[in-house]
Amino acid sequence: MRCEVIAIGTELLLGQIHDTNSAWIGEQLAMSGIDSLYQTKVGDNLERIVGAIELALSRSDAVITCGGLGPTQDDITRDAIAKVMGVKMQRRDDIGARIRQMFESRGREMPENNLRQADVPIGASVIEQMPGTAPGLLCPVTRPLLPDSNEKSSGEKVIYAVPGVPNEMKTMMLGTILGDLQQRSGVAGVIKSRVLKTWGHSESGLAEMLSDRINELDTLGNPTLAFQASGIEGLKVRITAKADSAKQAQAIITHEEALMRDILGRYIFAVDSETMESVIINLLKKRHQTLAIAEVASGGLVSARLTQTDGHHEVLSGTVVGTSAKVRAEVLGMSEADIGTRDAAAAMAIKVREKFDSDIGLSTTGVFDIDPDAKAAVGETYLGIATSSGVEVTEVKLPGDRKRVREFSVISLLNALRLVLQ
Repeated sequence: MRCEVIAIGTELLLGQIHDTNSAWIGEQLAMSGIDSLYQTKVGDNLERIVGAIELALSRSDAVITCGGLGPTQDDITRDAIAKVMGVKMQRRDDIGARIRQMFESRGREMPENNLRQADVPIGASVIEQMPGTAPGLLCPVTRPLLPDSNEKSSGEKVIYAVPGVPNEMKTMMLGTILGDLQQRSGVAGVIKSRVLKTWGHSESGLAEMLSDRINELDTLGNPTLAFQASGIEGLKVRITAKADSAKQAQAIITHEEALMRDILGRYIFAVDSETMESVIINLLKKRHQTLAIAEVASGGLVSARLTQTDGHHEVLSGTVVGTSAKVRAEVLGMSEADIGTRDAAAAMAIKVREKFDSDIGLSTTGVFDIDPDAKAAVGETYLGIATSSGVEVTEVKLPGDRKRVREFSVISLLNALRLVLQ
């Protein structure tokens, strides 16, 4: 079964809003065993929306429209779907009453134009989940297969309409749409996945390391591997397995993960929802150790990421963002010229550890700290780790401009610390 996604809204075309909804829906369709070969964006124009839906129905069995279900004049997805279905609208008083009750429960009076959201194409049904004022729609469409048609199949197809508000859309997708699609498609069994997060190797390098196993899986067909570059979150390897039961799928994934760990070893730093910082915090808690940080190259980003995870401040003793020579001199006792070098990184890590009486001191500094407009040796950055055993400095050459170097220095430093702790 094929399902297309159409994101509706002129603001998407203008770049005022990034379309993360389509990406999430596409991922969920893949995880549910539903093929999705096209994603489309279209502005708030009735004829163009109708055209986009008609085209999607000509080559797919189902369409998910996202957005355009609000109460304003440019929210015309309902009208477009009714035109595709060849039916008129009917106002659902029960939906209108439900919308009104939502407003009253918040102590507000409902504007009458919100009743537009209670208009439903005749023959369509309302999706049960309704976390906001915009009801989702499930709209059956009968498409005869004409002799000169490009359509791949005839019979009943379906249009699902969901709001553009992410949490409302996700609630409807998980609560109704994915299950309905699986039932229509006859997809049997369970699909599970696990994401292994890695750092320290390129995407092509990982693919090369895993090439033999990838070739084996291409023949087997189950499980499958996929790569995703996620910037400062690392490179992800997704294992996806299909089986008759959740227990069987989990067993397949567990077996495959063990093989991945044998091949990738120390490059794997986290699984699924874990992050580099959560791994670091947990390692330090188990050791009953504390941490202090002196940042220049990373501009406070290391501290921000760690404090977000270490909410009770059990691990992080203190931080110094030494972007000014005065701060480095007064707080850390360093000279103005002591920056951007291997020696500076070592001294900063040692001094910040002493300053906050911590078990471990970290530091970041690099070429951009000496010359923000540097062109030569771009990205040359030094990462310091001071412990009771001494100090280690790692030199990394990071890609991109100053902003990207700053961001990549964070995960590089935390990964270096992870390897020391492990």
